[in-house]
Amino acid sequence: MSPAILLLLALGLGLAGWLAARARAWAFRRESSDGRLASLPTYHAWYVALWIVLPVLAFVAVWSAIAPGLVNQAVLANPAAAELPAFGFQRQTILNEARAVATGAAPAVFNPQARELVEPFRDALSRYNTIGIVVTLLIAFLTGAWAFLRLKPDFAARTKVERIVMAILLGASLVAILTTIGILVSLIFETVRFFGMVSPVDFLFGTHWGPDPMSNPDNPDGSRYGAIPLFWGTIYIGAIIAMIVAIPLGLMSAIYLTQYADPRVRAWVKPALEILAGVPTVVYGYFAALTIAPAIRDIALALGMSNPSSESALAAGLVMGVMIIPFVSSMADDSIAAVPQAMRDGSLAMGATTSETIRRVLVPAALPGIVAGIMLAVSRAIGETMIVVMAASTAANLTGNPLEAMTTVTVQIVAMLTGEGSFDHPATLSAFALGFVLFMVTLGLNFVALRVVKRYREAYD
Repeated sequence: MSPAILLLLALGLGLAGWLAARARAWAFRRESSDGRLASLPTYHAWYVALWIVLPVLAFVAVWSAIAPGLVNQAVLANPAAAELPAFGFQRQTILNEARAVATGAAPAVFNPQARELVEPFRDALSRYNTIGIVVTLLIAFLTGAWAFLRLKPDFAARTKVERIVMAILLGASLVAILTTIGILVSLIFETVRFFGMVSPVDFLFGTHWGPDPMSNPDNPDGSRYGAIPLFWGTIYIGAIIAMIVAIPLGLMSAIYLTQYADPRVRAWVKPALEILAGVPTVVYGYFAALTIAPAIRDIALALGMSNPSSESALAAGLVMGVMIIPFVSSMADDSIAAVPQAMRDGSLAMGATTSETIRRVLVPAALPGIVAGIMLAVSRAIGETMIVVMAASTAANLTGNPLEAMTTVTVQIVAMLTGEGSFDHPATLSAFALGFVLFMVTLGLNFVALRVVKRYREAYD
């Protein structure tokens, strides 16, 4: 049985418990001499429902993780599985094919060995589905009965429910923190392994990037793991070229929309501008590769340059800058709009023009929010991959010429992890070292942006 069905079963049992507990609370209220309860009947209902649903959901999560393994073990113990390969990809393919037919996901099998395993899979799935349903019902009955029997006229159900909800909210808030810690720990572990093979000095200060996944992992050439070209490409494309496009256009559009635009124009232009943030990056990549890059190459040829590259950092940076305009524009728009009207009126009353008020009063006052938007946009830009792959190539190149091919850290991470190299090879592990550096840079920018936003809010709230 799929986890979705078990979840529906849990919700149904929770609803039944909710209705039963609410009816019991109303009975307490009718039987009470003064008609008062320590908590409203709704809180009694939610107390029982939560004690049914939450343990069942925990069991469903655990059962969904272990049930497939139990089914496979049961099938492999069947005599029909005796002829399967001992291990490897072929063995797993046969099992997956038989499981797909047994569950109805596929009409038939193509491998004769898989055909013999269809019935054992059906038997095992039926057996463990039954076990899952029985245990689900048993848990729901035990926890629901325990909670139901605790209901009394003086039972503080509201306090109990609020504590449970607070625990749920705390767990939800910890998910992001624990995820960040997990990512950081995994990156640090693999990065330490990589630096045990390649010197950190060669990696952080080397100027040649050319890992060879087929080389001898026991004697890696540290000179081939210099990441300076990747760091430079990331900064050049994402933090220089893209920002040259995004900052002026985003800031000027924010000033126009907040100070000059008619409300009817703003109602149309602002949503249209923010739509740019929802366009998939692969679409931007196609636009950069098929339109912007050829146009830049044709302009270079018209200016007399010989053999300009069809892939360039300029093409990727321009399109990336357009992509992150909404990040700069939205934050600047909100920051300028949050400046107290008294500051604007006071400047105009002193005889300043609208442009002078914007330049000398509004923008300086909104500067913390504008800077925070720029930092968030930089974080978004340096993590971009698809536009760089499609418009700026995958070649590591340490150059200041924007018309030459260039690559970034994220592109090389994808290149190192999508091959067939071993995870014990320094070429593959180098992706984790690159990811660790990028993670720390992005995390630092986000911390700075949040600090700036906090300071801005404290100033004008």
